[in-house]
Amino acid sequence: MNTMRALTRVARQALASSGCGCQTAAVPVRFISFSPRQVISDASFHSVSFSETDHPRVLITGGLGQLGVGLARLLRKRFGKNSVILSDIRKPPDQVFYSGPFICSDILDYKNLREIVVNNRITWLIHYSALLSAVGEANVPLARAVNITGTRDAFSAFRLRRLRVRLFIMVELGLGGENCSSDVSESVCVRFKPNLSSRSGFALQYYHYRYGLDFRCLRYPGIISADSQPGGGTTDYAVQIFHDALKSGKYDCYLRADTRLPMMYIDDCLRATLEVMEAPAETLTMRTYNINAMSFTPEELANEIRKQLPELQLTYNVDSVRQGIADSWPMIFDDQNARNDWGWKHEFDLPELVTTMLNFLSTDSQVAQAS
Repeated sequence: MNTMRALTRVARQALASSGCGCQTAAVPVRFISFSPRQVISDASFHSVSFSETDHPRVLITGGLGQLGVGLARLLRKRFGKNSVILSDIRKPPDQVFYSGPFICSDILDYKNLREIVVNNRITWLIHYSALLSAVGEANVPLARAVNITGTRDAFSAFRLRRLRVRLFIMVELGLGGENCSSDVSESVCVRFKPNLSSRSGFALQYYHYRYGLDFRCLRYPGIISADSQPGGGTTDYAVQIFHDALKSGKYDCYLRADTRLPMMYIDDCLRATLEVMEAPAETLTMRTYNINAMSFTPEELANEIRKQLPELQLTYNVDSVRQGIADSWPMIFDDQNARNDWGWKHEFDLPELVTTMLNFLSTDSQVAQAS
């Protein structure tokens, strides 16, 4: 305490002698401490102090995955560059590292997570730290730690500090209902299925009703993105097929031809995430919403691609693990509640998806060849 008073006195004396003519008594002096684990390089750039603003101050965990970088780009455009912090345990690419604040963080380090939240005055936490379905099944202990313990710790970091925050959790396809059919609505009773990429719906509801935590969940379908590589998910065939179609004109699919799953282009997914986070609390009738755009099979996707690449050849070499996961998932999402409560509406159907992906990857390939 004596040290802090001394620092404050020195700061005020410096202001008084600066010749700026300011009234020092009216100048608030803030000291924000940082854990050494938060600052991994240039502290002048990567340590974050926010000005007083109405904008949320956002932390995205698991930020180097399929969704985090794109969401950070969208949120920074809306709220300002320094209002959004990406975090991940991995080293970021240069273009990500220098595009805005980044913190190296392990979601399983609970103490560090609390420090980041408090020191940076986080008001929105976007919790994307998770292992995808096929990767999780291959490493069950790690999936349990990251997907379950990590989610619990994210909730606890806010509850113990009694912070006024809004927390977003991604709920994957594998979280189904006790009597789950091929057409799943949000009204079904959630349960924890064998797919470890899911988070327990009961735990999510408990923190809201017990502690009043304002968390919001979207139950994502398979997400298709042109600017990220497949990361081991069961629906990743719907990304890899575009790369292989352009590169070799052939694709060997690990799911059956008739495997129907709900899908969505990433731009719709990111926009839906922002919209549900901004929705007034009084408009939400539930904590977890389905969002959907389209449902298709590998063969239907291939046929749509053939309208532009007629030589595409598809073979099937079924992976029993991923096929088993896909068979346990719903074929269609009922997202009427999201459409009613906060006006959700998708923009990309299958034809628009295929055209967008092929145009993006074709241009990207041409640029790479030219360089």
